[in-house]
Amino acid sequence: MPREPVPQDIDFDLPAPTGISPDLDGARRRNLDWVDDLGLVGDGPSLAWYTSWDMPRLAALGFPYARGAALELCADAMALFFVFDDQFDGSLGQDPARAAAVCQQLIDIVHGALPGPNADPCSRAFADVWARSTDGAHPGWITRTAHEWEYYFASQAHEAIGRLRGTPADMETYLQVRRGIAGTDLPLSLGERAAGITVPASAFHSPQLRIMRQTAIDVTFMCNDVYSLEKEEARGDMDNLVLVIEHSRRCTRAEAVADARREVRRRVERFQELALQLPLLCAQLKLRGRAAAAVETYVEIMGAWMSGYHAWQTRTDRYTSALHVLPRTGPGYFERIIGA
Repeated sequence: MPREPVPQDIDFDLPAPTGISPDLDGARRRNLDWVDDLGLVGDGPSLAWYTSWDMPRLAALGFPYARGAALELCADAMALFFVFDDQFDGSLGQDPARAAAVCQQLIDIVHGALPGPNADPCSRAFADVWARSTDGAHPGWITRTAHEWEYYFASQAHEAIGRLRGTPADMETYLQVRRGIAGTDLPLSLGERAAGITVPASAFHSPQLRIMRQTAIDVTFMCNDVYSLEKEEARGDMDNLVLVIEHSRRCTRAEAVADARREVRRRVERFQELALQLPLLCAQLKLRGRAAAAVETYVEIMGAWMSGYHAWQTRTDRYTSALHVLPRTGPGYFERIIGA
């Protein structure tokens, strides 16, 4: 029996949106050139479908402080995330060992390998994003972000294992896999680069900021799980918060969505409580001037990403029209652009 569709106007109690980058129009033009030059998107229906997602708008909403080349890097990284993700909506996403092998080529780039002359578009695009994001970056940021990319790529094989299992995992396992395949730690790190800040290690690894960062990571993909549910369920994806709640609590779809909203609300409230503790933390650590300002800016980065991502996903055709553009069965993309 078919399930009732999930409404696409579900609201979440997120931080208030902080604006949109004024450089959006330029980023749109240059992003289309970038995906075309690297072969990430083909012509015709593929280009029309990609354009309807409006990746630069996601970047401009999620990184409202980004300008010029910084916004272009964020837009290109967002394009890579979503085009790459769709490559697993087919046979590759049903083969854990093959997914792991393909992703290892990308992990190797993080650790210094260069794509060869016959490299696939995803490898060339990622090498470009990685080189641009690390150019002039703090060594600590590079080390941390390298691990985040490795986690993102390596998790794709475990999402494939979930598809083969055919039933949702327990909440703890779901969170470990979903935090990886969502890659929502990476936009927070890109946000640091776009804002031109370096958060002191003593503050970055404080309990407050570590919990707030994990909160921002979780909130982003939990909201997305509600909006992408129909698309993912149609293709056999199991790592979705609504499906996990339904399976573990033996409840209805409406009850699971309501529980998902409560999970988000609880996390956002905790985020806001911890933000109030940061002035005292900076005083205790004797962080002043630029260092204290970086901590304050980082909180704004996390809030902007949560609200900006949600503002984008409520309007993009990627979630409102996906099942009308691509078939429920077969690959979830127009061209294969990742190595076999």
